[in-house]
Amino acid sequence: MATTTAVSSAVSSGLDVNALVSQLMTVEQQPIAKLDKQEASYQAKLSAFGSIKGAVASFQSTMRALSNASSFQTVTATSSDSSMVSATALTSALPGNYSLEVTSLAQSQKLVAAGQASVGTAIGTGATTTLSFDFGTIAGTLTNGKYAAGATFNTAGGGVKTVTLDSSNNSLQGMRDAINAAGIGVTASIINDGSASPYRLVLSSNNMGAANSLKISATGDATVSGLLVNDPTAGATTGALGQNLSESVSALNANLKVNGIAISKTSNTVSDVISGVTLNLAKLTTVPITLTVAQGTAAAGKAVNDFVASYNELSKTLTELSSYNAATKKGATLQGDATIRNLQAKLRDMLNTTGTGALTSLSQIGVTFQRDGSLAVDSSKLNSAMQSNFSDIAGLFAATGKASDSLVTYNASGTQTKPGSYALSVTQLATQGNETGTAAPSLTIDATNDTLVMNINGTNTTITLTSKTYASALELATELQSKLNSATVLSGAGISVSATLNAGKISVSSNSYGATSSVVATSGNGLSNIFGTAISTTGVDAAGTINGVNASGSGQTLIAADSEALGLSVLINGGALGSRGTVSYTQGYAYTLNNFATSVLASDGSLSSSTDELNSSIKSLATRRTALQHRLVGIEARYRAQFTALDQMLASMNTTSTFLTQQLAGMAK
Repeated sequence: MATTTAVSSAVSSGLDVNALVSQLMTVEQQPIAKLDKQEASYQAKLSAFGSIKGAVASFQSTMRALSNASSFQTVTATSSDSSMVSATALTSALPGNYSLEVTSLAQSQKLVAAGQASVGTAIGTGATTTLSFDFGTIAGTLTNGKYAAGATFNTAGGGVKTVTLDSSNNSLQGMRDAINAAGIGVTASIINDGSASPYRLVLSSNNMGAANSLKISATGDATVSGLLVNDPTAGATTGALGQNLSESVSALNANLKVNGIAISKTSNTVSDVISGVTLNLAKLTTVPITLTVAQGTAAAGKAVNDFVASYNELSKTLTELSSYNAATKKGATLQGDATIRNLQAKLRDMLNTTGTGALTSLSQIGVTFQRDGSLAVDSSKLNSAMQSNFSDIAGLFAATGKASDSLVTYNASGTQTKPGSYALSVTQLATQGNETGTAAPSLTIDATNDTLVMNINGTNTTITLTSKTYASALELATELQSKLNSATVLSGAGISVSATLNAGKISVSSNSYGATSSVVATSGNGLSNIFGTAISTTGVDAAGTINGVNASGSGQTLIAADSEALGLSVLINGGALGSRGTVSYTQGYAYTLNNFATSVLASDGSLSSSTDELNSSIKSLATRRTALQHRLVGIEARYRAQFTALDQMLASMNTTSTFLTQQLAGMAK
């Protein structure tokens, strides 16, 4: 903006040049004032669009959460006495009532060594001693912490773990630290019992269950061996081959009954008894308790109300920033803005669109538009819909699928999967890799035939069967299954097997399906005894078509390759070959609104386009303002020069006038 400065003149007529220039420049600056007013309007619109972006982002967050079917398809598991047994349920759990009885809780074995006078005093000579820990099951009579003669120990087959002691760690404290540092599945601690030799080493298995009892042997220093060796089969014998530790807590399985069926588990957290339900055992039951698995209508109702509240909040923001207030006769900042009108229209159109699932409109669950454009929920109608169509409500909001065949399960969809109902045909069922013997096994297992090297799903492991004479081929098959499933290299890779009898011959199957599923016994001195000449069969993937186009098979899963159903994934749980009905895929209101909000907020979306246009206009105004300000500097300079010249001219004329007046007055005398 131009500025006014004082003018000094040697000769002045008294003309107020500064005041005249200032008044004229006020008029000249009116275009800049208009630009300032226009910029303020643009800035207000930018602020309003910022508020709308925030409202759309909040709306998007809610819609994204409701796009997941799990927000609606919750299942509850309620115990009649949660202090004894509590439970949680996945959405796959089926509603039902179960009777539960808990007769024992799983616990870890704890062994206590003889007391020592000091935690830091060396025990023994410091000669190198190797402690060997084997996990297994003990059967026998326990009296005062010791097993009586005749007790047996059956190794679990997980492999012997070792810890080395020497002169650097042969104190009680050193032994504790060495065992803990070895990470062998045993925790060592020291307690003070207050006696004359109060410090006692306590060894605890890290895992619960009867099969996690310990047998400890040692080679090396006799004093260390006499303290820590513990063979439960040694009876009263002590020393390097004896039973030197006292069992203060026995390793036990959790024993329970579900609907009268006896079950034994190695943990108090049980997730494989009732499909989709995890039981948490806390106390022994005195009377049977009831577990009720039910559909979580409360969560579904909350999700519907969250949807309505989120839409209403966004709608309110859009209305407040774009409407005309008849009472005040003032329009909002974005009144008449095309971007906001289009946004409001698309939101209404999307909510009025009919879906493709079992439920096709919001009105069917009691959600309707009000006169002011907001949504409202009829709770009575919603509750009725949840009672009669609970499993279909998720499809009204989320992206989900449903198969007409009970042995087919919808897995997932792809980014390009289009809503619709697609025909499914299965030409091949997935199978499991398997190895079956050609002859019945010998039931006597000893050091000559107790090892097997097996490859399961491409992973090798070596197991050692317990030496004994088995009562039946089924008992031997169970032992083989237990040893394989206890092998760390397999369990760590999520691999497990099932061993059964096939016409008296042992058959081992991988629990996974498909072309990567295999069971091969490669070697070991027990190979011919267990399997004879084994026959190994690799699994195959499921095969079939979705919407008439060959699908991609992986295990039991088929993934659509058709352009309409592309990425649609289903699990084939068995059944017949041929036509298997249809798989319907829907994209509910929350899913489509989430995608719409994403597009609106994108860098090339409508809101960004509007704000970019406003920013461009503000930048253009700044350029015009700068140009006008430069022009006003010249105008002011010109005005000042002109009025200064006028002032000087008037001053000169005044001087001449005064002179003439004086001359005329003199002549008159």
